[in-house]
Amino acid sequence: MHAQGLWHRAVHVFVFNSRGQLLVQRRSATKDEYPLTYTSSASGHVAAGETYEECAPREMQEEIGLTAPLEFVVKLPAGPETANEHTVLFRAVTDDVPTVNEEEVASLTYFSLDELNGLLQVDPAAFSPPFGTLVQWYLAHGGAKK
Repeated sequence: MHAQGLWHRAVHVFVFNSRGQLLVQRRSATKDEYPLTYTSSASGHVAAGETYEECAPREMQEEIGLTAPLEFVVKLPAGPETANEHTVLFRAVTDDVPTVNEEEVASLTYFSLDELNGLLQVDPAAFSPPFGTLVQWYLAHGGAKK
């Protein structure tokens, strides 16, 4: 999809703990797109015949071993800032301990939204473009107050 520049569907999940910190993953070094960059708690492509609502919990379980109720946040259109992905963002809150799928994830870290915004301003290249776009959207639309 990405290599050919095709538009496609994707989900991103922001998993927060009860202190309001966002669980952020650093992508595996073996990823073909944006290796070792920060990205959403979990994310992935929606399979043919799958809905966004089916894909989000699957990706969350596959990548970080968590299950939690999901809340729809926003759908962003495909374009360069989303890596040509029609992107749906979901949010979850849990204090369950995540487990890393080492094929997908290099590491997991909790950040406050203020810390994350500071990092994004200083080093935007450390973030996958879709994640940077989603963080900026989230903060601009009152996400820091949630």
